[in-house]
Amino acid sequence: MEKQRKRAPSARSLQTKARILDAAEQVFAARGFDGASIRDIAAEAGVQVGLVHHHGGGKEELFHQTVARRADELSRIRLEALDAARAQGDLTLRVVLDCFIRPYVALARTGGPQWMAYGRLVAHVSVDPRWRAIAAECFDPTAGQFIDEIARLYPQADRQSIAAGQVYSVSAMLAFLNTGWRIEALSPGAAEARVDQLIDYCAAGIEVMVERV
Repeated sequence: MEKQRKRAPSARSLQTKARILDAAEQVFAARGFDGASIRDIAAEAGVQVGLVHHHGGGKEELFHQTVARRADELSRIRLEALDAARAQGDLTLRVVLDCFIRPYVALARTGGPQWMAYGRLVAHVSVDPRWRAIAAECFDPTAGQFIDEIARLYPQADRQSIAAGQVYSVSAMLAFLNTGWRIEALSPGAAEARVDQLIDYCAAGIEVMVERV
């Protein structure tokens, strides 16, 4: 007997799932995985708890879906920036880092509250070894391509040093987005921290690491 074809989800169903993922993004970003509850997410989305389970599964699966949802878009924008830079001529370390960092900062700052929440969510993933599999799926392939580009610029450097520099740069980028208020607190009245300063900082750090053979 021929298997019955699975019907495509309706527009209403897709809208409901998007609303649930938006709510999960906000709640997980604000409270972390352990502090969030399915009930909190349902309340934020304005739906019944059963609908959250229907569209997102359990809390861990919902967390996975929430992180994965924007990862492909972020990867595409970063790689498009890298391709465009490559078409302009030879790459430099600073240019490679610019293509990795600037798109993320731009989305977090101008993409609305959901992208800002996503920035905080990525910070949670980055510091918790429980989410190693999520990071490997959602972020490592793109990070690996940028590490490859840096390795081509510094063929004498070992990959571990480049990878470490990449990880430290991601940490600096997340701090830039999530703790800018600390800069204001320590230097009242100073101009808003600029992404160019962040890129210069990361490039200088990696350069020292890869040249220390």
